[in-house]
Amino acid sequence: MNSTGKISVITVVKNGVCQLEETIRSVIDKKTTADIEYLVIDGDSTDGTTDIIKKYSDHISYWVSEPDNGIYDAMNKGWAAAADDSFILFLGAGDRIISLPDVIGCCSRNDVLYGPVRMGGKKVFKPRTDFHLKLYNSLHHQAVLVNKALHPLPPFNCRYRIYADFDFNQRLKRSGAKFVYSPEFIGYAHPGGVSDQNCFPEALSVISANFGFMYVLLALSGYYAMKIFPILKRLRPFQET
Repeated sequence: MNSTGKISVITVVKNGVCQLEETIRSVIDKKTTADIEYLVIDGDSTDGTTDIIKKYSDHISYWVSEPDNGIYDAMNKGWAAAADDSFILFLGAGDRIISLPDVIGCCSRNDVLYGPVRMGGKKVFKPRTDFHLKLYNSLHHQAVLVNKALHPLPPFNCRYRIYADFDFNQRLKRSGAKFVYSPEFIGYAHPGGVSDQNCFPEALSVISANFGFMYVLLALSGYYAMKIFPILKRLRPFQET
């Protein structure tokens, strides 16, 4: 890892005492080969989560435990606290870094690095940043590094309950950010997170806001085609390893 490629890993958590430690340890393990600052934003947990945070406080650059207005409000707090010259990666409690890319030090301020995400078992999410990103949530945050210079202010629209990260990814796409795929950049998503939830009306609202009604129709067409023609499920963004 090029020493000029600083990474800010941000974990947002609330009452995640059973999952947080594995996330923290996965970040610590990568600190030996990468320039990482680690930030933990806790939503005023009451289950012992802060005891886990304190246990590893020597490895955490910044942490806070206070009430928030939901996961994206917490993510905005983390973004604001992250180093201005860093690439930002979000991990929820239970998520892990499997491996990091070795090209980050060569990337420009306009770059977004991304890779595949293991979803548990043998399932792997295959990310897409072509036209698919205009139609569905084709990136998962566990393997997305965004240069903070692309959006210095906190980027998440908290009116979206589930898809504020999808909205941000679409806005990056619309603004002309350069998406760089790195197959060696691999994340792990803990089952049961926000990304496992489905709120199709909210997703359509995001698509409409960013790319207009025509893409809403295309997204709807794809959704109902998958329902009607099971063979199209082979095109879903997952593969077995």
